[in-house]
Amino acid sequence: MPKSIHLLTYILFMIVTGTAQAVTPPQIPNVLEPLLLTLNERLNIGDLVALTKWDSGKPIQDSPREAQVIANARTLAAGRKLDAEDVAQLIAAQMEANKLVQYGLLAQWQAAGAAPDTPRPDLGKQIRPRLDELQTRLLQQYADFTPYRRDPNCPAWLARARNGLAHDALHELALTRATGELCIRATAP
Repeated sequence: MPKSIHLLTYILFMIVTGTAQAVTPPQIPNVLEPLLLTLNERLNIGDLVALTKWDSGKPIQDSPREAQVIANARTLAAGRKLDAEDVAQLIAAQMEANKLVQYGLLAQWQAAGAAPDTPRPDLGKQIRPRLDELQTRLLQQYADFTPYRRDPNCPAWLARARNGLAHDALHELALTRATGELCIRATAP
């Protein structure tokens, strides 16, 4: 066989194997799934919060409570050696995503003329303590994920890991919002 055919065969082999490696997505870090499950759990609590807001007629926006939650998160960040601003952005994103769920559900219920007939837990005594517990877990999982935030594969990992977690389009959109600040894109020098 002439050398040119061997060279051509070798080049084709390299192209095929190189392409196969490039198409194979890198493995998702095992710390991402628990983080996304916690974020999703937090979003699903938004359904319960929406029910309490429906019943009470109180506005969804609660700026003093949000400020308190963010201040608490900043304090907890130091104990986990996390940047307080990054943590504040993460928690703010969670609250924005949760409000997105609440606004969406209230709009659906207003259009239907009624909210679901399900048990309503107490916002102050049952829901907020659960959210506080989730925040503690969330910050630990965020600390575990922090080394991966700048990885160029981070957005692809998030997209794959989020797939199928939410039970409807509203919660999918909210989960996308909740994870919006998890990855840090490298900027060109």
